This record gives sequence, C-alpha cells and structure tokens, in this order.
Amino acid sequence: MTFTQTYRDKLIDTLNGLDLTKVDQAIAWLSEARDQGKTIFTTGNGGSAASASHFVCDMLKGASYKQDKRFRIMSLHDNMPTLTAYSNDVDYHDAAIEQLKNFGSAGDVVIAISGSGNSPNVLRAIEYANSIGCRTIGLTGRDGGKLGPLVQLQIHTPEPHMGRIEDAHMIALHMICYQFMDVK
Repeated sequence: MTFTQTYRDKLIDTLNGLDLTKVDQAIAWLSEARDQGKTIFTTGNGGSAASASHFVCDMLKGASYKQDKRFRIMSLHDNMPTLTAYSNDVDYHDAAIEQLKNFGSAGDVVIAISGSGNSPNVLRAIEYANSIGCRTIGLTGRDGGKLGPLVQLQIHTPEPHMGRIEDAHMIALHMICYQFMDVK
C-alpha cells in the first residue's frame, strides 16, 4: 500500500468518527445568528487560521451571495495591521479578545479552530465570548485540549495527526457552508 493510500484510508477513518449531530447543531446556531442579524467570528492559528479564513470566504460569498438573508461573519485574525499592532503593543494572546471587545455582543457566535485546543489567544477569546453571552463553538483535535470543555459546542476530531485534523475541520466547515447553498 502506498503512502497516499494509507493517508486516504486513515482520513476516511477520521471522518467516520466525526459527530454529525454536532455539525448539525452548529448549522442550526449559524442559521439562527443569520436570521437574528448576529455576527459570527472565527479564530485560529496557522493552518487553523487559514481554515477560519476559508470558512469566512465561503460563508460571505457561497452562502450569502444573491440571498435575501446574508451572513455577518469575520475572522479575528484577517486584519493584519490590527493583529500585529495588538501583538506588538499589547500581547499576541490578546489580539483576538481585543477585537471581540470592539465588535462582539451577546447572541453572536464565536468559532474557534485549534488542532491542539491549547492556543492561549484562542482560549482567551472564547473565555471572553462566553462572559458576554456569545455562543461558542470549538473545532478541536487530539484530546480537545483546554478548548474542548471551554466551548458550548465541541466538534472534536480525536486524531493525533495534525494534517488529518485540519482536513476533518475543513470538511466539517464545508458541510456547514454547503447547507446554506443551492449546491449539495
């Protein structure tokens, strides 16, 4: 068996472990947020930040374009000047939380993506989001880290391999997005 076959087979096993009821719950929460004019925020680091940005793009264009009801969604790490200003002048661990202090309010949804579940900046953003009455969703890997028990809804990928964790997270995010599109 080749490496690519092995990777594919392990990814299929990983995806078979995805709790689709949790993905469906996330879809319901995002639908409610859209219908109530609430904002959805995403955050993550590295590959998880890339997945968060990709999801925002999919929801802004794919799930909102030509729709009567549109999503209000933004990534807390996509404004590079703001991110680097807080990181340099305050602390990187505060870069997402400070933006939530500007834009977040009760009833909004904050989606944190973290393979390890232990990124301090992500944890602090979720702690703050919980404190102001946001709904919090975490896409986690491995053992869920500290993020798992901190969020109200955990979509957990119990897999040690970061590549397959990121793959599963992106597939879960695509499941969410495509629920709102005409293309299934």
